[in-house]
Amino acid sequence: MGENKWLRNSFVYLIIMIAVLLLFFTILGGGKSDPNSSVPISQVLRDAVSGQIKEIDITNDSDVVNVIYNDGSKKVSRRESATTDFTTQLKNAGYDFSKGSVAIKVNESSQFGGFLNILTFLLPTLLFIGVLIFMMRQAQGSNNQALSFGKSRARMFMGNKPSVTFNDVAGVEESKQELAEVVEFLKYPDKFAALGARIPKGVLLIGPPGTGKTLLSKAVAGEAGVPFFSISGSEFVEMFVGVGASRVRDLFDQAKRNSPCIIFIDEIDAVGRQRGAGLGGSHDEREQTLNQILVEMDGFDSNTNVIVIAATNRPDVLDPALLRPGRFDRQVILDRPDLRGRMAVLEVHSKGKPLEKDVSLEVLAKQTPGFSGADLENMVNEAAILAARRNRKTISMSEMEEAIMRVVAGPERKSRLISEKEKMITAYHEVGHALVARMLPNVDPVHKITIIPRGMAGGLTMVLPSDDKGLGTKSQFEDQIAWGLGGRAAEEIVFGEISSGASNDIEKATGIARQMVTRYGMSKKLGPIAFGKQEEMVFLGREISEQRNYSDEVAYEIDKEVRALIDGGYARARKILSDNRDKLIEISELLIQKETLEGDEFERLFDVERPQPRPFVRPSLPVRAGGSEAGERESEAASRIQQPKNPPSGGFWPAAGPA
Repeated sequence: MGENKWLRNSFVYLIIMIAVLLLFFTILGGGKSDPNSSVPISQVLRDAVSGQIKEIDITNDSDVVNVIYNDGSKKVSRRESATTDFTTQLKNAGYDFSKGSVAIKVNESSQFGGFLNILTFLLPTLLFIGVLIFMMRQAQGSNNQALSFGKSRARMFMGNKPSVTFNDVAGVEESKQELAEVVEFLKYPDKFAALGARIPKGVLLIGPPGTGKTLLSKAVAGEAGVPFFSISGSEFVEMFVGVGASRVRDLFDQAKRNSPCIIFIDEIDAVGRQRGAGLGGSHDEREQTLNQILVEMDGFDSNTNVIVIAATNRPDVLDPALLRPGRFDRQVILDRPDLRGRMAVLEVHSKGKPLEKDVSLEVLAKQTPGFSGADLENMVNEAAILAARRNRKTISMSEMEEAIMRVVAGPERKSRLISEKEKMITAYHEVGHALVARMLPNVDPVHKITIIPRGMAGGLTMVLPSDDKGLGTKSQFEDQIAWGLGGRAAEEIVFGEISSGASNDIEKATGIARQMVTRYGMSKKLGPIAFGKQEEMVFLGREISEQRNYSDEVAYEIDKEVRALIDGGYARARKILSDNRDKLIEISELLIQKETLEGDEFERLFDVERPQPRPFVRPSLPVRAGGSEAGERESEAASRIQQPKNPPSGGFWPAAGPA
């Protein structure tokens, strides 16, 4: 394998060619003579006249004269030029040809002489051109084709051997239904053409990393049985101007020759960012590439069965011309899977793995809220690796749960030396979180408490939601703030001082409180007003500042409201822990001994039932006098306006305990 790679490298061929030419010169052109055997031409003439020379060997068109003396020694001399007549030189020196005994041999000109003279001049030029071509090929990453940097780098997969189908994709049923129509377009175009339906030009897959965008596009190609061209957005742009547009043209030319087919562009935001957002006023190669993509997708030539599928997790930075109908007609959202979706994903990834009977995919799905498909696949793989490390033949529930902890918080650091004081502070800190969470109705049940360091966290308190939540209420946020500050409150109550272990807790609680005031309108004093607007540069793709659309007086009121929420949550946490001080000490001492407490073990330490949140009661809609059914539907629809995404309830409170 290594030898083939070297043989394919043009630089090796160049070295071989130079070596052959040098050998050729050495054999046919003659090497340099020994300086001791060289004599001047005038000495040769005098020796010939005096009769000391036996033989003189001369070659036409060569200035070299080989001389053999009577005593057998050989000398080499050089004439003034190759065209000088040596016989005339001997006659002028006084040599008598009628009496002389010197044998003069005159050879014909070498057939390679002219060729060698030409090579002498061409070899440096050829060497320079070869080195230049080699450098250009290496700069473009090409192995076989000279100057091929304008060609498309797309990888083509034929559809007759599908490797991925819709059966391999789980947890995104709605997205699969959207793309199933694309498969029908490619399989049965006449069915839609009879109704006058236009084949969609493009489908944009939008979703967080790891939700299966690339996998779903491969499944579409596998189901349709058509050629599939795969390329990344970053592979279009190289160091030369115009290369990106050239590769786009070449890609679509290949696709049209193999139509019907699918082009998949991964991470299209690399070239599809909004135009005019470059730093500086110079020409932007990305914009030229984007312009070519826009023309190819919806130009004058529109009668081609080529569907473009693109994936991105940054739809906010894409150019508006790329998102209009006629280019990307459909935008398919792939979000993180819900409970049923996680169960389906786990079923797919657990196929072919020997699971024990105690492994419950439903329990695992409940323990992994917020996990993407890639996270779940990684979790199952980590469990298999862990089982192999323990020399087991099957994967048990303990390996699965340990894999969840490894994915979320990192591996255990049991080798870390912890003093007794630090271990005690961490235990009371974590039990403070757990005890407040248990006593508040709007915090999810405690699943696990541990003081074994994981990753950057000195300890961990894990709560699991009973169901997936999409909205958050004011009471839930207030309980989350109190739960997050429970660790700091426990340290202050028991030890009379606080540690640095609550730094991340304070940061998270402050973030929730500020969002309640500035984004969710949950402050009675300030009302339902959104304060501040996040500014971002599209070219950088990062939020770099916040536009203040409020006065300094309002900023002061915002700070007061945020402080009031934090102070209220901290006071609630202190009251709960003060009223249950005995339980706090009892559970903390048990945690110091066992280092880890499971949720059911923690719950058995309480005599009273856990408080439950208020049951949901559907409000009755009042009937207005003279109102219509359409008006009631309109008001009900207005009450279902989509709320902004709230911080996830449940899950882990990260970095709890001393870091």
